[in-house]
Amino acid sequence: MAFTEETHSTSSSDNEVPATVGGTATHFHPAVPEDDNDSGQERDYTGMFEGPEKTLEVVFRRVSDEYTDASTGDLTPMQTPPNTKLGLRNLTREQLDRICARARCTILSCISNQYLDAYVLSESSLFVYPYMLVLKTCGTTTLLRCIATLIDLGRTLGLEIDWVGYSRKNFNFPGDQSFPHQSFHQELDYLYSHRNLCERLDGSGYTLGPVTGDHWFVFVADQTLRSKALDCDTDRVLNIMMFDIDEQVAELFYYNRYQESDDEPIAENDMKRIAAAQTKAAGIDSLCPGALIDSAAFEPCGYSMNAVLFRSYSTMHITPETGSSYASFETNQKVSSYKSLISNVIRTFRPKRFVMTLMADEGGLQQITENPLTDNASAAKIVVPFEKSGMKCSYKRASTASIKVEEDCCCLMGNWVLEEPSKQSYSATQRARGISIS
Repeated sequence: MAFTEETHSTSSSDNEVPATVGGTATHFHPAVPEDDNDSGQERDYTGMFEGPEKTLEVVFRRVSDEYTDASTGDLTPMQTPPNTKLGLRNLTREQLDRICARARCTILSCISNQYLDAYVLSESSLFVYPYMLVLKTCGTTTLLRCIATLIDLGRTLGLEIDWVGYSRKNFNFPGDQSFPHQSFHQELDYLYSHRNLCERLDGSGYTLGPVTGDHWFVFVADQTLRSKALDCDTDRVLNIMMFDIDEQVAELFYYNRYQESDDEPIAENDMKRIAAAQTKAAGIDSLCPGALIDSAAFEPCGYSMNAVLFRSYSTMHITPETGSSYASFETNQKVSSYKSLISNVIRTFRPKRFVMTLMADEGGLQQITENPLTDNASAAKIVVPFEKSGMKCSYKRASTASIKVEEDCCCLMGNWVLEEPSKQSYSATQRARGISIS
């Protein structure tokens, strides 16, 4: 998707990267603001929607515990009855609503299994494990404003923060954002302003990728000591952010396409029916085989989905507006190769370009045998069937960046672009003639 600064107010400070590309850390320690209760005021909708999500992952630990299994949020997985809710899963709905209110979003629905609770929000998703919480919000939400609330609620449960990760892609429309998200510099200032957080954790901010194009901002604060005795004690999160999705696919996520009558009022069962129809029509259900799925349709357009399977979650969010169409897929599934999953996701939406990120500890990264983010250029190419012509389309990796932060947190990102059909056809012809093309 092309950047549209000419039609949106932009903040130059979002492009003034405070952390050096390639991973040099930057530290800020400003004074604590007296109060930011009025800092998340609503902004008018400008006609475009900021699809790429802000993501906050917070791992807690009991004050008396030395080790944390950050991959699942379970501190003692083998000693806990399977249906007993522990830690953060004991937060009440009212307490979860408080967290979401600070981020300026609301809970729409929930699914659960013995390992986690997954909430579809008005703006993206919330996942709650016993000792880990993942909150994703899109648009002009104020995600970081829930930090203080999380700290306070954790204390009521006898928990303290052990690990914090915040990340987002650079905004398409930074001028539409509210405090404290008007620039990455401002976000870092805000994080460091919480002395009750900084006294426990001293994190750093990083930038990966080209500052002249799509890049990824990351903040990590880590005090986690991972138990070497637990084989499952690895962590990884894959995120695919797709831009300019196929127009025919985007049309599937307009609400009126499934309405039986325009005059009838919208009922909750209609929303669920339409969401289920969209899930099936787009083939999203096939991306999460065997998982419990909870989806939501939005009026006039938009779609969100959570899926849970044992300890893992997958989540998808789609904003199909013309000019800013976007779809994302994120999962913390532990597989040795993401190649087929990535191909299936890209084939479903057929974007013109996409950004892929992976955050993993060293153990989790070593378990991945096929990784387009680290493979050579040829192996990193994503080739998927293109249904319109019966041919295949190819995505070329345009750039990649990686860094290891804190103790063992590895952050990787890459940009892929759709190759022109003429170039694909030319390359295929030359290969058929036995000519090597570098």
